[in-house]
Amino acid sequence: MSIKTTTHLNFHGEARSALEFYQSVFGGDLTIATYADFGMPADAPGADRVVFGQVANADGFHVMAYDVPGESNAATAGSTRRENGVTITDQTFFLSVRGESLADVQGPWDALTAGAKIVEPLAASAWSAGFGMLTDRFGVTWVVDVAAA
Repeated sequence: MSIKTTTHLNFHGEARSALEFYQSVFGGDLTIATYADFGMPADAPGADRVVFGQVANADGFHVMAYDVPGESNAATAGSTRRENGVTITDQTFFLSVRGESLADVQGPWDALTAGAKIVEPLAASAWSAGFGMLTDRFGVTWVVDVAAA
């Protein structure tokens, strides 16, 4: 079994710039996928924003980031929720737990759900064999997923 934790940063339109900066500082591979890459019409507002991004280097540096949908989320102060198929949050980071298989992450997911608010149940997604999000009883939002092949 192999599980890694990764800081997952949340931005409002600055994810691409931040990830490019982190790559310039730490080196490594930069991956960016936009909302348009996952089916949002290219001319829709925010389609060019980052839905999944990361920088990872051979020395172990790894950070993930995305752009929270919408221009302002002031009305969601202190919350993370699923609305109309998108995750809305005002938190500046999530803690990401990634495994190599669904079996690797199912146990930690099950344990984290005790007293948690489920934002998105652990299930297959367009980008992963397993993806889920919850806010634990201490207020920490976790992204639990299976690494893409």
